Amino acid sequence: MLHTARRSFLKTFGAAGLASALAPAARAQEPAAAKTRTRFAINCEMWFGDLPFPDRIRAAADLGFEAVEFWPWRGKDRDAVMKAAEERGVEIAQFTAWGFVPGMNDPANHAAFVKEVEESCKVAKEMKVRKMCVVGGNDRPGVSQKEMHAQITAALKLAAPVAETFGVMLILEPMNIRVDHKGHCLYGSPDALRICREVDSPMVKINWDLYHMHISEGDLCGHLREGFDQLGYAQVADHPGRNEPGTGEIHYPRVMRELWDLGYRDIVGAECSPLDGDARRAAPRLRAAGAW
Repeated sequence: MLHTARRSFLKTFGAAGLASALAPAARAQEPAAAKTRTRFAINCEMWFGDLPFPDRIRAAADLGFEAVEFWPWRGKDRDAVMKAAEERGVEIAQFTAWGFVPGMNDPANHAAFVKEVEESCKVAKEMKVRKMCVVGGNDRPGVSQKEMHAQITAALKLAAPVAETFGVMLILEPMNIRVDHKGHCLYGSPDALRICREVDSPMVKINWDLYHMHISEGDLCGHLREGFDQLGYAQVADHPGRNEPGTGEIHYPRVMRELWDLGYRDIVGAECSPLDGDARRAAPRLRAAGAW
């Protein structure tokens, strides 16, 4: 009976008709138009890579985004970046002040870390940036994770008064070591929470990258509830692939709703690569992550 019905269907519609009949199902993979409640910042290192850096800010604005983020400020034409942002009314949500190497998990680097935080705070104020990402560091051979985390805590305690003086938040980013950052010493929320609570500063919080957290620990909403007091900034990317939300296994509308219900109203960074490099197709999928 099923075979007869199938033959009848194909006879009636033909190959072209079959494609037309199935088209709505294919289109269902694309997000419906919806008003997002979340303000997203496009990561200019991962989007629009074929454009000069200031033009990436303009390209984000052309797609309707009101904020961007990027990695180190050093090596960039700050005047050109600020001009593009001011010209298009785009906020720079955050940049990276301290990366993987040298690690602040080594006391030998603490003085340099504090000096760089101070210099980065000056740049942040100039560029009207409210938050700066800092990274703990890669594993040190022969040193326990407990000791490395203690040194991250010590470094942040030294830098916290600087951040408080300038009014710029340091956001500590835990990574994942299963996919992207093997050999990094800080991953998942529990250790990051313990560090930030020990530092105990309103200007030292967590850069809660939900992509890294998903890979490291799962239960995204549960961990957000447990650690929301230490969340300083949130970022998104889907998994697998680290592309925009809607391309992988994370149901981001539910997670963004959790953030909203917890009281988060700040910008969420889109630290992801557009699928197939297509920013125009990625943009509505990203917006759909913040709509429920």
